[in-house]
Amino acid sequence: MPSKMKALVLSEHGGIENLKVVEDHPVPTAEADHVVIRVRASSFNYHDVFTVRGMPGIKVPLPVVIGLDMAGEVTEIGPDVTGWTVGDRVLVNPLNKAKGLMGEMLDGGMAEYCAVSADQLIAMPPDVSFVDAASLPVAYGTAHRMLVTHDTVKPGDRVLVLGASGGVGTGCLMLAKHLGAEVIACAGSDDKMQRLKELGADHVVNYRDTDFSKWAISTFGKPQRRSYEGGVDVVVNFTGGDTWVPSLRCLKRGGSVLVCGATAGFDPKEDLRYIWSFELKIIGSNSFYSDNLAALMDLIQDGKLKPVIDKVLSLEEAAEGLRLIENREVMGKIVVTP
Repeated sequence: MPSKMKALVLSEHGGIENLKVVEDHPVPTAEADHVVIRVRASSFNYHDVFTVRGMPGIKVPLPVVIGLDMAGEVTEIGPDVTGWTVGDRVLVNPLNKAKGLMGEMLDGGMAEYCAVSADQLIAMPPDVSFVDAASLPVAYGTAHRMLVTHDTVKPGDRVLVLGASGGVGTGCLMLAKHLGAEVIACAGSDDKMQRLKELGADHVVNYRDTDFSKWAISTFGKPQRRSYEGGVDVVVNFTGGDTWVPSLRCLKRGGSVLVCGATAGFDPKEDLRYIWSFELKIIGSNSFYSDNLAALMDLIQDGKLKPVIDKVLSLEEAAEGLRLIENREVMGKIVVTP
């Protein structure tokens, strides 16, 4: 292997302009219990935007190669590693048990090579591409745990997804359809609404000009306190902020809000009357595990899932790809092939 490589490096917090492609970043070596992979694809998440900006209470060891999600081929095996051979195709679980997230607390996937703990590796089925695999961990893994692991969506359920055009949102849309649900996908532009319809959404709502909660009540009926008529069964809400109370308002009796984030604010106004009057459930879901990622790759292998990829970019174009995510100008995932 070469001694130097190209990498997308963050040297100081701030804006996207602080990301620089360097050509002389040291190629990592395989220490005990680790392997080195040749990164074939790495995808961005909104978390990478937060890493670039800097997050209160989280001290990122700069400089760092960003990028949580990655897939590639094993090129070097360190001492005490068993079960893997050079050339194996692998997806990486971004969570390093000792240090934290790849691309934040240690170098991530936006580089030609990356050192990875062997217990983070997941074997890729033969018909799953690197690009599809690399799109999965944070976005689709989160969606899979929230909908499948926690058993929150049943056939015939009405599922309303806020922020449906992003990585987690498109993952929720497709998994909910796979589970037999009727899906209402909310997005902020007519173009995105059209794409979501093409992806299988049964209904689409532009939240910029339509109150999604009032739309749901008008379409499905006002939720009833003493019956199970009206409203939707599930609202997927990882935005928080001023979407919180409207989410409660359109849920049927016994309905659920699924929460895995709060991109628009973590301390929204609350109205507890809806929760007790309609016996609502608030179900939190944090992160994902390797079994979620393996199950998702099996769905791709079996032709039951196709991740939504907005663009596949070179490393030189990667910073622009993250800008598109920051400005919410994407549908699905941005993948980089270093």
